[in-house]
Amino acid sequence: MEANKIKNLENIRKLSARYFNTLKPITDRTDIYTAEIRVLNYYELTYVVSNMLKLCILALDQEAPEISKTIKNTSINVAVVLEVVTQLLPIDEIEFLDEIHQMLIKDPEILEE
Repeated sequence: MEANKIKNLENIRKLSARYFNTLKPITDRTDIYTAEIRVLNYYELTYVVSNMLKLCILALDQEAPEISKTIKNTSINVAVVLEVVTQLLPIDEIEFLDEIHQMLIKDPEILEE
């Protein structure tokens, strides 16, 4: 039984090394991580952030029929905002949870002490 627990723990460690990729630890801090979004250049980054801000403005002031006239381009590309959100989803970690779930289905004694 003890050998089985050790083997399961080793399997979990291997899986975690393979799947925990979304958050990257900051080297000088142990309690802070970064998550990455991919953009082509500064213009695209600015475009993404601008769309996020405009969407937030509309969400906060639902009575306003449009965004202020002081903003040059008032159209909002919601698809761009949603694309960034999908980049931040921890897909690898969700796969890890599926692997652990499969291990538990096959051997429910893993949880027993």
